[in-house]
Amino acid sequence: MTAATVYVVGVGPGDPELMTLKAARVISTAPVIAYFCRHDKMGHARKIADTHITPGTKELRFAYPFTTERLVNDPSYHPDMSSFYDECAKQIAVEIEAGRSVALLCEGDPFLYGSAMYVFDRLETVGPCEVIPGITGMSGCWTQAALPMTHGDDVLCVLPATMSEDDLAQWLKQADAAVVMKLGRNLPKLRTALERAGRLQDAVYVERGTQEEARVLPLNDMEGAAPYFSLALLPGRRGVR
Repeated sequence: MTAATVYVVGVGPGDPELMTLKAARVISTAPVIAYFCRHDKMGHARKIADTHITPGTKELRFAYPFTTERLVNDPSYHPDMSSFYDECAKQIAVEIEAGRSVALLCEGDPFLYGSAMYVFDRLETVGPCEVIPGITGMSGCWTQAALPMTHGDDVLCVLPATMSEDDLAQWLKQADAAVVMKLGRNLPKLRTALERAGRLQDAVYVERGTQEEARVLPLNDMEGAAPYFSLALLPGRRGVR
């Protein structure tokens, strides 16, 4: 008898057709699926995988205790999120101990800023665990923007916009190409850092890449708040060959 397994499944950047065949197969055959979501929403990974979930499949809905309501530097942020991931791992462990495999869904690729990583860290003693990679959000976005990113020996830098303005500006000066994630309320800070680095005119804003509501525009033209599924792209050298 095959041991019950935890599958950490990357479901890709948003377009359901960009999910891998392996991810679709595992999701369609897993007796239990698990996914992260806001308390008032379905969960984006769950939505992407919807057509592959068999009726009657048990679902573990992991609703975050908070999202943007608290800043990362809030003293309660890390302890409370740690407790949340502990509880997620416990619920998965119950299913594995009962002999039921679990597919834990994650947008993009699980090991690139994915919430599933924190549960994966807690599953070492639970049982077999297999990670299924997915197309990353950044890959979906630069394809949506038709923007070749790296050329020759370009260095690509992936930055969280939650960094300090000084650090952002310094990294943006150094990198040939850059992807800046986690925009949200950090967009004004990023714009200033780009100005300081002399790269504001090169920056492209992409929102909900590969999804029906996708938007692509120069970052300097972006007004208002940036949603969760958005990032900034700075391509490397152009016309080098």
